[in-house]
Amino acid sequence: MSSKQQLVKLNDGHFIPALGFGTYKPEEVPENKPLEAIHLAVEAGFRHIDTAYVYQTENHVGQAIKSKIAAGIVKREDIFITTKLWCTFHRPEMVLSSLEKSLKNLQLDYVDLYIIHYPMQMKSGEDMFPEDENGKTLFDTVDLCATWEAMEKCKDAGLAKSIGVSNFNRRQLEKILNKPGLKYKPVCNQVECHLYLNQSKLLNYCKSRDIVLVAYCALGSQRPKRWVDPSSPVLLNDPVLCDVAKKHQRSSAQIALRYQLQRGNVVLAQSYKENEIKENIQVFEFELPSEDMKILDSLDRNLRYAPAPFGQGHPEYPFSDEF
Repeated sequence: MSSKQQLVKLNDGHFIPALGFGTYKPEEVPENKPLEAIHLAVEAGFRHIDTAYVYQTENHVGQAIKSKIAAGIVKREDIFITTKLWCTFHRPEMVLSSLEKSLKNLQLDYVDLYIIHYPMQMKSGEDMFPEDENGKTLFDTVDLCATWEAMEKCKDAGLAKSIGVSNFNRRQLEKILNKPGLKYKPVCNQVECHLYLNQSKLLNYCKSRDIVLVAYCALGSQRPKRWVDPSSPVLLNDPVLCDVAKKHQRSSAQIALRYQLQRGNVVLAQSYKENEIKENIQVFEFELPSEDMKILDSLDRNLRYAPAPFGQGHPEYPFSDEF
């Protein structure tokens, strides 16, 4: 692993780099941008790349990693790759083939981490956001425990080193953890987590069950027009955050990332700008004192940038519970 990276131990004995590079591409971003950004991220020292079937960037990740391996810059075992099972593939018989499809896109024999992207199920098929004629999401009902058993088979088959979940609330995590005959616990819960939504209750619960919290939207959000309210505040412009950044002669983004690392979280950073990518990996070069951590804790306002409106109304929609 890159000497710039810190590692976090997962409950199955594997290790995950504490800082990851996110590859979600909003529709308004040009097609070639993710590929450029992944190249820059690996060159800057990122060794943890986070993608998902629904992002449609798995092929970019695969191309970039393949070329970096061919150039002798990294070996496969140096790189930690995460991808995700989309909501239209929750039926147990579809889970393994969905991962195989992702592996083909990634040009890999295995992923380091495979996670259930959301607990809601949507009508299976090639349409990633199936809707009826009125634009209403077409849901499916699949037992989360049955989906999890199929995830366990992916691990047993060696196609995923570790398995976890994303956007699960406490109740949904407990459903898996209390499942009779549970073979593997989820190693992580990847959730929206930032200074305006610090997830302290869910974080404490995950820690008590030896589940790593992976923070996405840690810098606020890329604000894709389709999913994020344009009137929501821009996190990195927060005056309190800017004051802390000024005090440490760091960027607001570096402070927001460092805050998550010091809470014991794995954190994902995303940017398409070379200077920001290089800046974001410098978060291991400084530490925030406890008084600054308390100041940053106080910014929590339970604001969710990405409420997954397509899943509202599903019985497993996760964001109606307190945590």
